[in-house]
Amino acid sequence: MTDEKMIHMANQIAAFFETQPEDAVAAVADHLEKFWEARMKAQLYAHVDRGGKGLHDSVIAAVTRMRETA
Repeated sequence: MTDEKMIHMANQIAAFFETQPEDAVAAVADHLEKFWEARMKAQLYAHVDRGGKGLHDSVIAAVTRMRETA
């Protein structure tokens, strides 16, 4: 998948969970862990490692949380 598509998808997830009463970062991390396949997560991690351009702050924080719990 292109980085643009991945960014769009991740940001949509973040936008949704920011409207919910729960911890948005935890919810984004949980969703990505449950529903994104390994290749998609690897692409997201690599994009964050390159600076995360275009990603919502809660997506970047979720990736950090995912790495800490892995």
